[in-house]
Amino acid sequence: MSGVKLGMQKSLCVYCASSDRVDPKYFAVAAALGEAMAQREWGLIYGGGKTGLMGTVARSVKAGGGRVVGVIPEFMKERELAFTEADELISVITMRERKLLMETRADAFLALPGGWGTLEELLEILTLAHLETLQKPIIILNQEGYYDDLLRLFDRIVAEKFMHATIRGKYAIAHTVEEIFPLLDGWDYQPGDAKWFNTR
Repeated sequence: MSGVKLGMQKSLCVYCASSDRVDPKYFAVAAALGEAMAQREWGLIYGGGKTGLMGTVARSVKAGGGRVVGVIPEFMKERELAFTEADELISVITMRERKLLMETRADAFLALPGGWGTLEELLEILTLAHLETLQKPIIILNQEGYYDDLLRLFDRIVAEKFMHATIRGKYAIAHTVEEIFPLLDGWDYQPGDAKWFNTR
């Protein structure tokens, strides 16, 4: 399919690995995600890279006729790491600018498996949700238990009262690509109640 689909209004910010060295199973899921996003008319907002899972998701969305918006710091462009086929490639100076622009442009957030950068982005967006300065869905794709240890740490943080249990209502867990979109489509935010409610 060629060309960008008209009428696309929703944008999903995807956080994921830039490494090309990870197991092929992660690339397969990233490609499936991009295909599913294009089919469901979710545009991509992401870090603008052409390598790793980032590049795979972007190419897959683009191949399906979806819209790809990349936000990339200048120093990464200088290393020729940018996905130049993006429909919109926005250059910024700092990583902080990058995250802020991705946050404001996206309608929802999804974390695929990744390293420190992915974790840092995920935890920042969860913190904003906890503080109720952000009221958008956040999904963690726990592919084959990749995030099991992190989720256990979340449970310990709540159990030892470093955070209130309501934080669990600020994100959801998907285990497959197929589980992501019903979660996104079924949520309605209740202002002032600090929770996400699944309406399906």
